[in-house]
Amino acid sequence: MNIRRSVAALSLCAALGVAAAPAAVADDGSAGRPEGLYGAKDPKFDGVWRQSLALLAQDAVGVTPAKSAIDWLAGQSCADGGFAAYRADTSKACDPKKGEFTDATSAAVQALAAVGGRAEVVEKGIGWLKRHQNDDGGWGMNPGGPSDANSTSAAIGALAATGQDPAELTSGSGEDGKTPYDALLGLQLDCSAKAEERGAFAYTAAKGKPVANELATASAALAAQGKGFVFETVGKDNGADPEPLSCTNGKSDGKPDGKGKAGTPKAAAEAALAHLSRVMSDTGAHLKSALPGAEDQPDFGGTADAIVALAAGEHSAVAGKPLQWLQGKDSGTAAWAKGDPGALAKLILAAHAAGADPHDFGGADLVQQLNATGPKPEATAAGAESDGDGKSEEKKKDDSGGIGGVWWTVGVCAIAGVGIGFLLSGRKKQQL
Repeated sequence: MNIRRSVAALSLCAALGVAAAPAAVADDGSAGRPEGLYGAKDPKFDGVWRQSLALLAQDAVGVTPAKSAIDWLAGQSCADGGFAAYRADTSKACDPKKGEFTDATSAAVQALAAVGGRAEVVEKGIGWLKRHQNDDGGWGMNPGGPSDANSTSAAIGALAATGQDPAELTSGSGEDGKTPYDALLGLQLDCSAKAEERGAFAYTAAKGKPVANELATASAALAAQGKGFVFETVGKDNGADPEPLSCTNGKSDGKPDGKGKAGTPKAAAEAALAHLSRVMSDTGAHLKSALPGAEDQPDFGGTADAIVALAAGEHSAVAGKPLQWLQGKDSGTAAWAKGDPGALAKLILAAHAAGADPHDFGGADLVQQLNATGPKPEATAAGAESDGDGKSEEKKKDDSGGIGGVWWTVGVCAIAGVGIGFLLSGRKKQQL
């Protein structure tokens, strides 16, 4: 098994934003769930997405996924290398014009690259992404669709997860070719925007002024660092705050000159993280739902994505605050994630990224809960399974070192692997 010390985040479906789904039963298909698939609810909109996140989360914490789970995901691949949201009958050909999605393909590539053994499927998936890169360097949710921050970020993560440099992939040839970073940074709000929106990312370049979108910002903040759902931890950082955009005109009056842009992917990521930090500090350490018509309520998946991006940028102190909020009994996180493999995976990856223990997340063993939604894993990390009271044996032996219930390790993140968290239903609404 290829065990990666890793993390996640991305998004193509409604599943990660809804509340609980019933826990899956034994993997015999008796409940109508395809063999190997995680989760009991209808996979029509998110089967590939939630399966990919589940495999990534398990791999990140030392769990070897069931062979049937890996087989199911690999079997969802279309003949041309792309992935649909879900294929009930894999003997039927995919519709290459509207039935395949950048987000699903990118997530599947990252998951299959992480667990290993499916090099041909991974290679075909990367080939599909390269063939469908837009002229501006980015990707849309559907092939040929206008580039958006979430799909472009997902594709960047897939490239990084397979050892390729996104900065070297250009659309077309010659000096006019654009990279994925060109498309991504083109969606960031600069110093001409309102002060409270500077550094945020728009979902896409709609008509008129770009509109700040927190989920797009969290996705882009991770991708601009050249990372995907999985990346290596390299040691504890100094807890510094992210650097916002520098928007002063260089004079003593300190007024913005209206021309300030990030300039580089690293600076863009820092500005996006600074924006997320400001937003969460004003809303009780979490993001709120940005879906049209949604009630004033927390966005648990988006908050988890923001934590992953902050941890990847080595801002552990800033990431720790929303992480503690998610673990709080009054936050509603537990009810949101119950029985939902995609949601549980997001929380596991956020905890892992920020140095917390996913086996003791506010008293709950997220890894055990995730494992219970699908086929029994081939193997688990030694001492990592809970005996039912929410704490692993390993955790019981050393239950010290917490900060408000957050168990910090020496690892925060820095290198290699995209994260995203965006709901398919929400994205469709935003396109209306």
